Amino acid sequence: MTGRRIRVGLDVGGTKIDAVAVDDADEIIGRLRRESGWGEHEVVANIVAAVRDLAAEAGFALDDVESAGVGIPGLVDADAGRVLHAVNLGVESLDLAVLAHERLGVDFRIENDVKAAALGAAVLRGITGSMAFLNLGTGVAAGIVIDGRIWRGSRGTAGEIGHLSVDPNGRLCGCGQVGCIETLCGGGALARAWGRPGALPVRDILDAAELGDADAVALRADLFRGAAAATRALVLSADVDRVVIGGGLTALGSRLDAGAREALRREAASSAFMRSLRLDERIETLPAGSPVAAFGAALVGAAESSKEIVSHG
Repeated sequence: MTGRRIRVGLDVGGTKIDAVAVDDADEIIGRLRRESGWGEHEVVANIVAAVRDLAAEAGFALDDVESAGVGIPGLVDADAGRVLHAVNLGVESLDLAVLAHERLGVDFRIENDVKAAALGAAVLRGITGSMAFLNLGTGVAAGIVIDGRIWRGSRGTAGEIGHLSVDPNGRLCGCGQVGCIETLCGGGALARAWGRPGALPVRDILDAAELGDADAVALRADLFRGAAAATRALVLSADVDRVVIGGGLTALGSRLDAGAREALRREAASSAFMRSLRLDERIETLPAGSPVAAFGAALVGAAESSKEIVSHG
């Protein structure tokens, strides 16, 4: 497969790296997962190993890799290629692009993971115009893409709706506020409120709610209410055409999608203005395991400088 133009994208999470190889037709030609590790040295080493392993598995040479992009949690300085305060990875300050380039000889670009996923979702779903990617996982965040460009806002916080307070009598959030959207529909907050052991606490909550458990019924309502609140915030603040829901909670499947739509319809019933927005028709939920984050990272890696305008072709 030598001589092909290959772009590599890596979604680096707290426990795993999801890596994809993308050809010049925007087709994913290889994908693998491996551990992300803990601490700056391990994170860099595992990113480098993931690229090498992906090349071996998909059958292309490292010389064919035109660019590599990394989506990673934390505060990202995309121009410098640096990530700060990625606490779930044990990273305080890491010049990731420079260090990875030194080991592989490949040009790297770095982006916040949710913003990269937003770009990937826009292209994979063929969405032109404006859209928001609502990431429902351990926490809650969003990325906004307008005409193929990641919209950051003036200080890079556009889309940080997880910490928008919507319930003054709600639960305490890790950010120090009360009643944030994340306390309603973040997987971590729901698991803490549930307080029962289990591999997939939010799925356990939905299962128990269907059996009539009162605590689970209340938490299920919070989940759907929070997803609805996040959707309203994104549409009312940025007037995006579409809200695409992704993240770990998509493992809940159709129950998440149906619950969020029903909450939007129910909460708009008393407002002609809200009904006119047809919010329940403007959301879609990605299938579990969708590669949008890694694919978006590959697009980021190939973007020119910091303009981040990506063709949908």
